[in-house]
Amino acid sequence: MFASLLQVYRGSLSGFQVNALFGAYALGLVPALLVMARVSDRLGRRRVLLAALLLCALGSAVILFSGGAFGTILAGRILVGVSAGSAFGPGTAWIKELSDTGEPAGAGARRSALALTAGFAVGPLLSGVIVQWLPSPQTTAYLVHITLVALTLPVVWRASESAPPAASPPAGADGGPRGGAGAMTVLTSRLFVTAVLPTAPWVFGAATVSLAALPVLVPLGGYAAVGGGVIAAVTLGSGIAVQPFARRLARRSPAAPFRTGMASVIAGLLASALTVTTGSLLLLLATAVVLGAAYGVLLVSGLQLAESLAGPRTISTVIAAFYSLTYVGFAFPVLVQVLGKLWDPALILIAGSALAMTALATTLIAWPVRPASPHRILNRSGHDRPVR
Repeated sequence: MFASLLQVYRGSLSGFQVNALFGAYALGLVPALLVMARVSDRLGRRRVLLAALLLCALGSAVILFSGGAFGTILAGRILVGVSAGSAFGPGTAWIKELSDTGEPAGAGARRSALALTAGFAVGPLLSGVIVQWLPSPQTTAYLVHITLVALTLPVVWRASESAPPAASPPAGADGGPRGGAGAMTVLTSRLFVTAVLPTAPWVFGAATVSLAALPVLVPLGGYAAVGGGVIAAVTLGSGIAVQPFARRLARRSPAAPFRTGMASVIAGLLASALTVTTGSLLLLLATAVVLGAAYGVLLVSGLQLAESLAGPRTISTVIAAFYSLTYVGFAFPVLVQVLGKLWDPALILIAGSALAMTALATTLIAWPVRPASPHRILNRSGHDRPVR
């Protein structure tokens, strides 16, 4: 929702303040992700999601009554970030757990990615329409959001809990809970460190460059608000559309979606540099599609790998760690804004593509290219196992 409202605040706040408000969301989100995932393991998913919804409405109310003061809007944005961080890890785990009964492997990750991306896609488009054509957008947009939260609360209240609240399970021989590897074992595993860690920041790095940085760097004329919403919807809609393709890639090999996603990031950043240089609106739309596709492929493949590596008692924590890494990408538009005052923004985007190449290179460490052996195959998480 806030992506389109940025256009409203640009009239009264500096460019740095506006981008800081966009990125401040992650300041509240990342700590909440890491803490509330474990809380939901003890208290249950429903309780945490209900508290997150209430906090989300409170954050919008704080911004609604901020009077345009930067500090108050910042506080509201951080509250919204805390609420999102409280929801994403437990919510993703909840969807996966509810999808485990009689569903194909990976269904939970795909549904979680679809739900998350749909919200990110529809929110800016709806708020873009509000900002462009409805009166008092600073009031109307937040009232719509609070109303939607109120309508969602009873739905979550009636939803089935996936597992009853439980105390910490007994430790296994590896120090982690029985029935799966401990969270630290997963987070320090070779696959997580070499595949998830370097590529996850580019999930939202790709998306936010498209929906937050480019609409500022490319003039949209008198339709900046709705235009920004359209770019956000195209970006994230492409992320939804590409997910079946990501699943087909994953069936070919576990490395394929990660390498394809990072290659799309590189292509998208180079196209972004060209878009900024030419100011072409058609190229802007095409770039949004490429960066959105990169976002979608990396999001669903990263979630699937994280879920496959985690045990049943650590899945919420591992997912939270994955999301925390993805939200590092929310800093990218701020960096483009700050560094753009020193150098040409197109050069900064090109430098970003070079940095993305290093993340692509790490996937060769995660899955070394080697001749196929008739005696060994790869399982879903990319580990070797003997053929039986």
